[in-house]
Amino acid sequence: MTRMSMTNTPQTATIDDAPLVGRTLTRAFDDDPMMRWFFPDDASREASLGRYFTTLFTRQYVHHAVCERTASAVAFWVPPEAAAKAVPDADTIEELTSILGDRAPVFGAAVEEAGKHTPQKPHWYLALVGADPAAQGQGHGAALLRSGLAKADAAGLPAYLESSKPDNLPFYQHFGFTVRAELALPGGGPVLWGMWREPRPTAS
Repeated sequence: MTRMSMTNTPQTATIDDAPLVGRTLTRAFDDDPMMRWFFPDDASREASLGRYFTTLFTRQYVHHAVCERTASAVAFWVPPEAAAKAVPDADTIEELTSILGDRAPVFGAAVEEAGKHTPQKPHWYLALVGADPAAQGQGHGAALLRSGLAKADAAGLPAYLESSKPDNLPFYQHFGFTVRAELALPGGGPVLWGMWREPRPTAS
């Protein structure tokens, strides 16, 4: 039990963790409706997802977000003071466009549509959280969610996330999130649920 709990303990993800981050998120999002919409080719999806998540991590989130990991899960949180810096720069957009290929316009339209529904009130944004399915039920994703929410609560700020996987909604609701918006992404894309959580008092 002790060894298992150690693997569940969140720790800061550094640039040296890029291989683990890419591998974990590729496995975690293989069946995600939005990722399958962006990367519809079964034969190339694994490689494309690996490049996609590694690019986001190494070029964007590791520099401007709170990135944490366990042995089998990864989470990227963006506090409000980092929101402007966490937006992909021109070089990152160029790299993502190359990875997405002819799906780049679909990706761009989805990002634009989701952005219209992003709350304007300062909040902690859960950009993504994913756990390796092989470790499902071992508490890795929950540990990262608790860690990020503790930081948001300590700052007295709400939290926001988006999910395109309906099976995940009860998991987030367990941690206090409620559905704030439900939107169908343009071009026949999947439904995206925006979820909001008010801050909770912390022990003094």
